[in-house]
Amino acid sequence: MLVTFFENMFYRPMWRHRAVASVLLPLSLSYGLIMMIRRRVAKRRDFGIPIVSVGNLLVGGSGKTPMTIALARRFEKPAVVLRGYGRKSAGLIVVSEWGEIKTDVQTAGDEATLLARSVPHATVIVSEDRAKAIEKAKEMGAKVVFLDDGFGKVAIEKFEMLLYPAKIPNPLPLPSGPFREFWFEERYADLILIENEDFRRIVTCEGCDAPMLLVTAIANPQRLEPFLPEKLVKGRLILPDHAWFDKKEIEEEMKKYGVEKILTTEKDAAKLEKFGFDTALLKLELQIDEKHLHAMERYLSSFEYRYDFP
Repeated sequence: MLVTFFENMFYRPMWRHRAVASVLLPLSLSYGLIMMIRRRVAKRRDFGIPIVSVGNLLVGGSGKTPMTIALARRFEKPAVVLRGYGRKSAGLIVVSEWGEIKTDVQTAGDEATLLARSVPHATVIVSEDRAKAIEKAKEMGAKVVFLDDGFGKVAIEKFEMLLYPAKIPNPLPLPSGPFREFWFEERYADLILIENEDFRRIVTCEGCDAPMLLVTAIANPQRLEPFLPEKLVKGRLILPDHAWFDKKEIEEEMKKYGVEKILTTEKDAAKLEKFGFDTALLKLELQIDEKHLHAMERYLSSFEYRYDFP
């Protein structure tokens, strides 16, 4: 599968991947240069409200959504703004309003649904146009806005947080490597957090008491492997990031491996619950070095309201 090939080229490169990366290098350099110019010519708009961007320079999962959840839980009247990748809708959608969920997962997308459920005192908004969503959040009374995957939104004045995985074996820009911009554009970040140094993933397996089929549609799914109950996972059904599941396909895979239960992530669970399978969950939380939170608090305190961590 092409997606798997590129994920391996980005995160687990071998000689054949490096050969392809070399062929694509002129495209990568051109793309990186375009993104570099874009960042430097952009005029940043101040929205008059504290905005914290939780982003990364790499494609694929790096913990942006769980980090956003961990941070937003600490604040009064937070709004979370994201694009809503994979949703079956377009335009600006208010997914939840101060805990009241307004839409289904098809309309909101999997990440927005997870955010709405995980931060029940927040407002969650999906929109291709982040500026419109920020204005909507202000109109609804938000006191702070979190941008999930916001580093590339160069026209917005904000506190820039970048997340990095513990290892980056391929430092090239797309399509030769996983970087959305040249790696040195990290200089524009206000805070850089590296997994296993500045934050850690804490994964628990809820309901893992029988043989299971792993069913997931996340980026770079091999990052789940260290957290799986190896003896209980009898098979894997892996789809591209944000893909929608087919009940019949899952049933066929369950029959193939002789299991009556599935294992999935919290992000995927919102799309699977309608099928009624007996389901176990990989639940993820982040432990963050508190000194970084106080650095962000100093930024927030420069606004009219001061946000104190509980």
